[in-house]
Amino acid sequence: MRLRDMQAAASISLLLMSVSTPPVMAQQATPQPQPPTQNQTQTQTNPTSPAPQQAVVTDTTGTPGLPQAPQPKPTEPLYLRDTGVDYTKPRSHFWNPIAPYTSITVPQVRLGNTPQLAQLLRDGKIYLSLSDAVTLALENNYDIEIARINLDIADTDILRTKAGGTLRGVSTGLVTNTIGGTTSTIAGGGGPGGTSSGVGGGAAGATGIVLSTNGGGPLPTNLDPTFTGNLQYESQNTQQTNTLITGTDTLKQNTGTYNFGYQQGFLTGTQLNFTFNNSRTTTNSVRSSYSPQLNSQFQLRVTQHLLQGFGWGLNGRLILQAKNDRRITDSAFRAQLLYTVSQVENIYWGLVSAYEDEQAKERALAQSTQLTADNRRQLEIGTLAPLDVVNSDAAVAADKQALVASQTNLEYQQLLMKQAIARNLNDPQLSNAPVIPTDRVSLDRLPEEDTPVEDLVRQAYANNPQIEQASLNMKNNEITIKALKNGLLPTVDAYAFYGGSALGGSQNPALQCDFAGTPCPPGSYPTRGLNDVFSNTFNGRYPDQAVGVNITIPLRNRIAQADQARSQMEYRQSQMRLQQLYTQVRINVINGQYALTNDRAQVQSAQAARDYAVQSLEAEQKKYRLGASTTALVLQQQRNLATADNTLISATAAYAKDRVALGQLLSNLLDKYGVNIVDAATGNISHPPAIPGLTAPKPQETPKPLTTTPPAAPQN
Repeated sequence: MRLRDMQAAASISLLLMSVSTPPVMAQQATPQPQPPTQNQTQTQTNPTSPAPQQAVVTDTTGTPGLPQAPQPKPTEPLYLRDTGVDYTKPRSHFWNPIAPYTSITVPQVRLGNTPQLAQLLRDGKIYLSLSDAVTLALENNYDIEIARINLDIADTDILRTKAGGTLRGVSTGLVTNTIGGTTSTIAGGGGPGGTSSGVGGGAAGATGIVLSTNGGGPLPTNLDPTFTGNLQYESQNTQQTNTLITGTDTLKQNTGTYNFGYQQGFLTGTQLNFTFNNSRTTTNSVRSSYSPQLNSQFQLRVTQHLLQGFGWGLNGRLILQAKNDRRITDSAFRAQLLYTVSQVENIYWGLVSAYEDEQAKERALAQSTQLTADNRRQLEIGTLAPLDVVNSDAAVAADKQALVASQTNLEYQQLLMKQAIARNLNDPQLSNAPVIPTDRVSLDRLPEEDTPVEDLVRQAYANNPQIEQASLNMKNNEITIKALKNGLLPTVDAYAFYGGSALGGSQNPALQCDFAGTPCPPGSYPTRGLNDVFSNTFNGRYPDQAVGVNITIPLRNRIAQADQARSQMEYRQSQMRLQQLYTQVRINVINGQYALTNDRAQVQSAQAARDYAVQSLEAEQKKYRLGASTTALVLQQQRNLATADNTLISATAAYAKDRVALGQLLSNLLDKYGVNIVDAATGNISHPPAIPGLTAPKPQETPKPLTTTPPAAPQN
């Protein structure tokens, strides 16, 4: 029975193998499909195409057979300069020998406003276009100015690592201290806060990412050459326990010491150490041959790491990481520009909505006031009941309260606008001046709305600063992994040194040739001067040479094991975070494209609803004048019109906000507006931004008269 079971199991196994093997072999032999061309992509994603839609998925994990995500475009030019000083370059000894030992004075930051802000002030009012607001933000906004200083801070890390120093790090998070971007009529936008944590550079990790091992591993040697010197004169009297050795009960010695040294490390893991020691000693000892006695000694020692700490790749890794951090800082500054420009634009549209809301509230108050005046005249002649006057008076009171609230909101939005584009609001003329927005958003379709969604996603992948920073941070993770892997090795250092020494001086006048106290005759010891001593030191007459190996083996090595494993875990986190960014960017871009279509439809619907509300109010007012309506019905139509006005204002502001949000997601706002990132880094904007999709303010259009046929649907 057991034999039959074994035979049956073997037969089933062979059957399964025969069924499963051919597809695997066929899969290996099948050539990988090529990524579709741009025309194919457009055909697959074009909603007007009669063929069935098939989404073109952009793969970010390197899966064969799928179109791959593009590499992020680096922020160019590299090493943005906000000042004329390049802090990656040290001060040289040439022309000024003491220059490296003097302090560097960082230029003072500008705390005043740029002249353009004062030029916009006319008749006690600030007439502000969106282009002016963006320009002033690039020049005066504190968040951008704080981020500018990070550019120079990152340069100091490059200078440190070139000398063998460790990374101090630089914050690469967004500075979000500008208040605003959220209003009572706009949902969403920016808000107050601090500095968010960045993924790259030396900043703390964000979104669950750990960066504790960044820069870890065996530390490189000091690459800057170091000269040392010790000059000393010592006079010493020493009581002796017996006179056998020195011939005196009190030994008197005067010693001059002149020691010098030179040390330098190299990226190969080599350490060079040269010492040159000299002394001149006078003594009253009768046993010393020379007084004064000249001693000279030198040694040249070379030490080379053979395992831990070996190689240019290991010892130069911090320089590469500092340069990567500088690229991350450049990218973070671009992200700061995108964020602040978007925030300022949101504040601007918040100001526009508050301004239009205040005008709508004034119109509502004028209408209710006029109705109240008409009612009182009719009450005086006895053609209207007192209750209708009470209702209209209550409507006036409600409209006054709404106008006060709207005016307060407008003043607050003006204050938010000024704090976003100015550095100093202490000037009473500036702080008290109302801000009049001179631009309105156009409802014309944007090119991004008609672009296939996959093209937008790939564009966002290439331009997104977060993806660029995450990719650079992964390169730093890879460098750290290699360094900590080297840190697992024992320390094996080979060394070799060569040196020489010599002795000289003049014969000691108190020298005794025997213990009986017989003075030595002059000339018993030849006089050797300083030249003779130096010559004998370096001519190899008295050499001192050796080679050897120093070995240090940690028997359990637990710290190195923990750090090495931790570095790989952090790398895995970075990998997952990068893939998460790709997913988030895709979803946000698709949602942003949908949002514009929905927002435009909402604006058009709100505009139509307002037109109908105006027409309904006019019709009700005509009926009221003819005595065919009541005050309550007129007030109801006025409230309907006020609601329609608020809905239209909110829909228009939401559309404007989502327009800039899509530009921030695609990370093309700076290019789209013509903002030069080099000028933005210095804060001197030579050309004002050219912002498309704007129109001048227009008065409220008179609604078209009612017809028996409904209006045609708007074409998108």
